[in-house]
Amino acid sequence: MFLSNSAPYWRSFLPIDPRSYFYRNGDKLILFYLNTSATMFRTEIVSDTTFTVLKRYEDLKVIGAGSQGIVCAADDTKTGNRVAIKKLSRPFQNVTHAKRTFRELVLMLIMKHKNTIRLLNLFTPNRSLEEFSELYLVMELMDANLCQVINLELDHDRMSYLIYQLLCGLKYLHSAGILHRDLKPSNIVVKSDCTLKILDFGLARITGNEFMMTPYVVTRYYRAPEVVLGLGYQENVDVWSVGCIMGEMIRGTVLFPGDDHLDQWNKIIQQLGTPPDDFLDKLGHSTRNYILSQHGNRAGLPFKVLFPDSLFPNGSEDDDDDNYSPQQPLTGSYLTRANQARDLLSKMLIMDASKRTSVVDALQHPYVRQWYDASECEVPPPTRYDHTIDDAKYPVEKWKEMVYQEVLKFDEEKHLQSIPF
Repeated sequence: MFLSNSAPYWRSFLPIDPRSYFYRNGDKLILFYLNTSATMFRTEIVSDTTFTVLKRYEDLKVIGAGSQGIVCAADDTKTGNRVAIKKLSRPFQNVTHAKRTFRELVLMLIMKHKNTIRLLNLFTPNRSLEEFSELYLVMELMDANLCQVINLELDHDRMSYLIYQLLCGLKYLHSAGILHRDLKPSNIVVKSDCTLKILDFGLARITGNEFMMTPYVVTRYYRAPEVVLGLGYQENVDVWSVGCIMGEMIRGTVLFPGDDHLDQWNKIIQQLGTPPDDFLDKLGHSTRNYILSQHGNRAGLPFKVLFPDSLFPNGSEDDDDDNYSPQQPLTGSYLTRANQARDLLSKMLIMDASKRTSVVDALQHPYVRQWYDASECEVPPPTRYDHTIDDAKYPVEKWKEMVYQEVLKFDEEKHLQSIPF
C-alpha cells in the first residue's frame, strides 16, 4: 500500500498496528504488515531445536548443523519441492553475530547464478522489531556435499564438469566483488546429476596483517600460501583452494593436512618445493630465514609423481578392450586427459599468486574448456557487494533493524522471477 509522504495525512485515518512497519522508498512510504498470524506458522521440535516455520513446510529433518545455524530438509507443500531451511543460531547475540547475519542475508540476495545456492524464501515468526530474534532462510536442497562424494571414483567427464562448475560459480562471485576464501568440500554441494553449487559465500574482507588475529579465515587444508604467510591476496586466492579440492578428488586424501599454520606451510613445501627467490623476497626476514633453514632450496616433486597415472581413469570393465586391467598403463585419450588434469593442477597450485592462473584462464584450460558456455560463465550479478558493510561499525540493534527491513522488503515471487534460470 503506497501512502503520501505526509505523516499527519495517513495517521489521520490509518490504525497503526504494532505488527506493521513503514519503509521509505524514495518519496513514498510503504506500509508493510508482517504476516505473523499464528495460523500461518507451525512449531516443531527437531533434534532438540525449536523450528517455527510457515505451515507450507512439512516433514522437517536435520541434515546439518554448525556454529552459524541448523539446517533441515523439508517438503514445500506449495511447490511440491524438497527444500533446505536454515535457522540462524543466535543471530543477534552480539555485534559479530548481528553483522554476520546481515552480511549473509545481503550475499544470499545477490547470488543469482546456477552454480551458487539459491535463496527461495525468507521469513521470521516474530511479530515486531522488538521481538525479532529468529530468522529462517529457505534454499535449494541438494543431495550431498563434496565431502560425501570426494572419494568416489570419477571419470574425467564428471570430474572436469564439477571443476568447471566450481570455477564458473567463483567467476560470478568475483564479478560481484566477493572473494570467497573459505572454499572447502563441505561448503560445495552436488546433486546426483553432477550439478554443483557453492554454499555460503566467504568471509568479510580482512587485511593481510590481520591474518594472525583471525587464524581460521580459510579451513587450514585449503589455505593459499599468501594467506598462510599473512600476505595480501587477490581473486586467485580461491584458485589455490580449487586446486586443493581437485587434487583431493584425484588422490582421495587431503593434499596438505597441516596441524597448524607452520605445519601447513611445511606440508606445501614438502610436495611443491621451496618457492623461488622473488617470492621469498616478499616475506619478512624471519619468515624467509625460517623457510630456508627448514627446507633449504628443496626441489618440488613433479606433478606426475604427485598424481601418478594409477590415480586416473584408464577405461572400464564395460569398454570393448578384452585386455582391460585396472593397473594397465594409460594410453590414448586416457593419458591425454590425465596429462591435462595434471597441467591444470600445476597452474592452480603455484605458491606465488602473481604467477598462479586466474579463474578466467582456468575456464579456458583444455581440461574443462569442453564445458564452457558463455551464458553460464559470463552472467553479470544484479549488483556488486557493498564492501562498506565489512567496515561498518553499528550496535547490535542497528544491525538487527537492517536485517528486519530486508525481511519485510522480501517478495518471494519477485525474487524468484529475478533469478535467470
